[in-house]
Amino acid sequence: MVLAVAGLALGACGSGAQQTRPLVQSSDPGLRELAAALLPDLARRAGMELKEPVRLEKRSRAQLEGYLRHKLDEELPADEARATVSSYALLGLVPDSLDLRAVLLALYTEQVAGFYDPDSTALFVLDDQPATALQGLLIHELVHAVQDQTVDLHALTSNELDNDRQTAAQAAIEGHATLVMLEYMMEQMRGSPVDLAEVPDFSASLRPALDGLRTQFPALADAPPVIQESLLFPYLEGAGYVQSLWREGDRVAPFGDYLPRSTEQVLTHDLADPPVGLAVEVAGAQALHQDDLGRLETGVLLDTHLGAGSARLATGWGGDEYELVRLAGGGEGLAWASVWDDAGSRDGFVAALKPHLGRFSAPATLESVEVDGLPGALLRVGIPESTSVAIRRRP
Repeated sequence: MVLAVAGLALGACGSGAQQTRPLVQSSDPGLRELAAALLPDLARRAGMELKEPVRLEKRSRAQLEGYLRHKLDEELPADEARATVSSYALLGLVPDSLDLRAVLLALYTEQVAGFYDPDSTALFVLDDQPATALQGLLIHELVHAVQDQTVDLHALTSNELDNDRQTAAQAAIEGHATLVMLEYMMEQMRGSPVDLAEVPDFSASLRPALDGLRTQFPALADAPPVIQESLLFPYLEGAGYVQSLWREGDRVAPFGDYLPRSTEQVLTHDLADPPVGLAVEVAGAQALHQDDLGRLETGVLLDTHLGAGSARLATGWGGDEYELVRLAGGGEGLAWASVWDDAGSRDGFVAALKPHLGRFSAPATLESVEVDGLPGALLRVGIPESTSVAIRRRP
């Protein structure tokens, strides 16, 4: 649900003008020297080519906050934020009173120590960072600078894309940078070469450190679980996805043919199983907002209403779409349709969730349906059963 803004630190990247050496342009000699020493090795580890100089400067925390407010206005206008909250509130994932823009601003001002400015196409680090933290920060952010010279990161996470596809792209971007950063730092600590492609069950070993962020950062700890999971997923599962590519042989970057199109592909490491696109239409109602949850947030929905560990029931998810509407008689309602790989997966999902419909914020029903021959399910929240809901498969 937060990917419209989760790209603030990365999706704002732009391509700089074609130039030649030096590797780094900066008015700060220390930053310039440190980044120039890191860049060639980071590009090699990332499996990408450094084509242009990287612009690098320091900025104040006040400038960061101003930038984030600007990006919130641009990427997540107040009306869209309100519609998103209304949708997730009807699903029981957030309180209806949630100020999503305020939560996201608090999260990013609490955690971000470096960012890209889309207008100047430069990498900035905050001027309050201790010198001992600069190398680790630069390693991660410089990988994004190299990525941006090969692919348009902003286009990959455009808010014109569905939520699930944005999250999947963010996982490729962040997972790639995280894996390169950790490999470099482990090698520095050990004093010997490290190849994280050879580490078994890498995501599981990384999870405790990332889970610790929930308590380390108060704004993150206070955020609803669906926001927490959406923010941590790109780093944790994204790193596991990129590691799976590296284990196949060449150290490829997770873009082009290797770019995941859904959170399911990130989780399963299987690009041969594309999601099914759906369109939902509620008869006689005014459409307010449409989007999808994806496998990740379907799992969060199950964990929220059924208890921890229930996300496993999202295995077999094949695609989904929801529509928030204003009903003819007044009030808002939501119709959420999903399709599944097989009838058994669909039936297990319906049977598990149906006894817990009273946890939703409005009267809800859940039924098994067929969508162009595929096993599907239709959840109505605040929409009477007498109201017709059409579900079709998008081309």
